Amino acid sequence: MSLLSRRHFIAAPAALAWGASAHAAEAATPQRGGTLVIGTGREPPGLTSALTTAGPTQLVSGKVFDGLLSYDAQLRPLPRLATKWETSADGLAITFHLRPGVKWHDGQPFTSADVAFSLLEVWKKFNARGRSIFLNVEKVDTPSPTVAVLRLSRPAPYILGALSAIESQVIPRHLYAGADVLANPRNNAPVGTGPFRFVRWDRGRQLVLERNADYWDRDRPWLDQIVFRQITDPAAAVAALETGAIHIAGEVPLSDVANLARNPQLAVHRRTQPSTTGIAAIEFNLERPLWRDVRVRQAIAHAVDRNFLVKNIWHGYAEATDAPIPSAFPAFHTTDVPHYPFDLQRAEALLDAAGLKRDGRGTRLAFTLDPNAGSSQTLVQAAQVLRANLARIGVRVDVRIQDFGEFINRVYTRRDFDASVYMANAGPDPAIGTQRFYWSKNIQPGVAFSNGAAYRSAEADRLLEIAQYETNVERRRAIYTQFQQLVQTDLPKIPLVAPEAVVVARKGLRDFLDPADGTLGNFAGAWIARDGGSPA
Repeated sequence: MSLLSRRHFIAAPAALAWGASAHAAEAATPQRGGTLVIGTGREPPGLTSALTTAGPTQLVSGKVFDGLLSYDAQLRPLPRLATKWETSADGLAITFHLRPGVKWHDGQPFTSADVAFSLLEVWKKFNARGRSIFLNVEKVDTPSPTVAVLRLSRPAPYILGALSAIESQVIPRHLYAGADVLANPRNNAPVGTGPFRFVRWDRGRQLVLERNADYWDRDRPWLDQIVFRQITDPAAAVAALETGAIHIAGEVPLSDVANLARNPQLAVHRRTQPSTTGIAAIEFNLERPLWRDVRVRQAIAHAVDRNFLVKNIWHGYAEATDAPIPSAFPAFHTTDVPHYPFDLQRAEALLDAAGLKRDGRGTRLAFTLDPNAGSSQTLVQAAQVLRANLARIGVRVDVRIQDFGEFINRVYTRRDFDASVYMANAGPDPAIGTQRFYWSKNIQPGVAFSNGAAYRSAEADRLLEIAQYETNVERRRAIYTQFQQLVQTDLPKIPLVAPEAVVVARKGLRDFLDPADGTLGNFAGAWIARDGGSPA
């Protein structure tokens, strides 16, 4: 508990500043009714976050399911499906007392058996983050329907920071046990315990949720419906915001944000989200022979102009970073790592040393770069900037564009790629967000946003695993510093920038941003002011 308290205190200022301004602006009596319309540019690969860390899934799924806990702006745990909890003196047992009377959307009771099944049969097996988060959980005792006891082989204090609905989602055992979890039709038509029920998914067009009238949390939710309307053209999403056709745009071009901020009907919310701050990075497929010499990877790193990316691609809504853990997590971030400043001459010298001379066409090396275009167009633009820089040093890059599902399949299942550019959550704790990308035990075909580089380092594994159960704050920080120094030397991936969360919404929409999870939260408290209108 002391570890969590220290980290939360250090991480508090940015999140608290956002929370104070948001609540001051939105303090009013909630009004019931209305349909919230969210414009989304990406169709989710599924609707159950227990199986994936994909953002489009979390956006929907976090409103259908509740987690054992939720979190405030300082990432302190709050009751949700669990009303209280305690950790044994030796750190080897965490007991959760579950909220009585909670029902799944099909009317069946929520019990400790659902928690045990979800953790042991789903989170530990199929979730890229869950595989490391719950590594030390050996079993889950269920002495009563309202008590679940996690039994650990070693202490894992960070687990209490990883139990939100989008992180470790409890799913209904009675609909999953005894069948293929990954092929279950409920993955795309979920039955949850959350404030909104799944109604229908018209693929390529819209997805509809409705108010759960039997929700345990008093009079909530306030909204009647949430509609996720697919708008693949960012310009069309901006126009829909301006005309009031939607309340929130899932992805607004960052180049348009300053102009939208001048619209009196719109509000721009920007902050570093304490639980979901991510890093955009280049990841190498280390199973490809062209990356075997670390000097080649170092040369690519020296061709990255992070400051240009921040200014011209992220339009100032990001921070340049060359550490695996961003500064949003100051308890673990360090600047004491190998640095690869933008230096094309140094990049050329490294390629020369690696024996990659220019051919008759001036080309030393060629590879294909796969940006996650389904995640953000900024990643495509970043890939194009990198292509231009690498061309100057004799490296030919083919930027390959594909939809989100094909990107996931190519990188994490077929492994048919040379290098990728993607963005993924690095927090709220390194054991939760960062470990999955570097831990060799997380080289798991089919598990999205895992160790896609296929990076194998016994020393990195050792550091990551001892950091998981180290309870001394300063020793744990020192371990993660060693880890960051090691992986920035081995360079299986190149950190680029840590983007801010930028959300543009109609001013009539109130109390919708979760203190920890932003728009990924459950929207149980969201409401639409009468003068805010309800899009058709």
